[in-house]
Amino acid sequence: MSNENATLVALIGRPNVGKSTLFNRMVKRRDALVDPTPGVTRDRHYARVTWEDHPFVLVDTGGIDSEDDTINSHIRNQALQALDEADVIFFLMDGREGLTPSDHEIVNILRKTEKKVFFIVNKIDSPEIEDNLLAPFWELGVEQLWALSGDHGYGYKTLMEALVPHLEKSDLEMDLPENTMRIAFLGRPNVGKSSMVNAIIGQDRMVVSNVAGTTRDSVDTLVSKDQYNYLLIDTAGIRRRGKTKDKLEKFSVLKALKAIGRCDIALVVLDASEGITEQDTKVISYTQDQGRALIILINKWDLIADDKKRQEQLMEEVGRALKFIPFAPILKVSALTGKGIKRLFPEIGKVHRQFHQRFPTAALNRLLAEAVERHEPPYYHGRRLKFYYTAQLGTAPPFFAVVSNDPKGIHFSYQRYLTNCFRDGLGLDRVPVQLMFRQRKGRKKKS
Repeated sequence: MSNENATLVALIGRPNVGKSTLFNRMVKRRDALVDPTPGVTRDRHYARVTWEDHPFVLVDTGGIDSEDDTINSHIRNQALQALDEADVIFFLMDGREGLTPSDHEIVNILRKTEKKVFFIVNKIDSPEIEDNLLAPFWELGVEQLWALSGDHGYGYKTLMEALVPHLEKSDLEMDLPENTMRIAFLGRPNVGKSSMVNAIIGQDRMVVSNVAGTTRDSVDTLVSKDQYNYLLIDTAGIRRRGKTKDKLEKFSVLKALKAIGRCDIALVVLDASEGITEQDTKVISYTQDQGRALIILINKWDLIADDKKRQEQLMEEVGRALKFIPFAPILKVSALTGKGIKRLFPEIGKVHRQFHQRFPTAALNRLLAEAVERHEPPYYHGRRLKFYYTAQLGTAPPFFAVVSNDPKGIHFSYQRYLTNCFRDGLGLDRVPVQLMFRQRKGRKKKS
């Protein structure tokens, strides 16, 4: 299985220094990658990023903490919160505008941390102007400044190469038994995540209480069952941003995003007594943005056990809300009574196997040929779209490349058709599947 680290990199800085531009450059996807979850509401303030086989979670803190406040207070809070939660800080300043009192203040805060901080002077787009624009910033007295153009890419590769050594795996990850399945419990506050972990491990290893937000940090428990090892990651409840006034709560979402980055399978816990809410679907979208396998747990089923009408109504609501992830298993459980808990580990096993499954290239090419024969691709700019061959690029989630004569001409509906053919033909009914369409290299145009 792939061992992915959980490094969290936070972008901080004043408004308009280019945080979003750098964020977009760092999360840029290759063209024609099929989104496995159409209809998911996207939050552009965080993303799972991979640089040269080093995955990490990137957060634009301006997007997480967006209360109306004075600018100085606002960015000071950003800096403090990022220091609390992040492993690495990217602090952006504006090379065109020069040094400001706010920059000075944040640097004074950042000096006190032992975490790695990159002091980045943005909007420098060529070596000719670098020395000139950097000059005022040396008065900050920091050891190193990084010249960058988030817009044009100047200095970007140098910055990212310097980041790599700080993306190494933690001691905890290194010490896990081989092939440990990482399972993260996610959901709104007070849906019963800690109670569910307690029910699973059969002992009170977590603090359980009816007060929403009891779990401030992600808490890990390593358990063994039937010769398999599982790392259970219990996380803070994810609230809507407007309800996260408390400083500790504001960045609980970062802890959860970080936990998603560490896990193979995300278990999103819903509350049967409350039904599925918009925030529940938001939490689920977090997991799919990071390409995680997913199991939905409807907890507190005991509260509606005698109400068949409510059960049917709830399952219809869940079905409607989760149309965009039809592959995710849904289990009805009760942490209080233990209902459904026995079914969980067999389901985790099935999902985990599919998530990490590899397929022979010959079988994939037969599947592609059969799919194209059943449903011939349309014309684009006067010529028929063609698909030549396919190969698996990776696992967790299963990820395939399909080589075509014109990837830009492949309509979303046909992309979805092929994705479903791969899902059905390979028996990947429980996990997200991703297809990428690539241009055939060196093809000769027919006269």
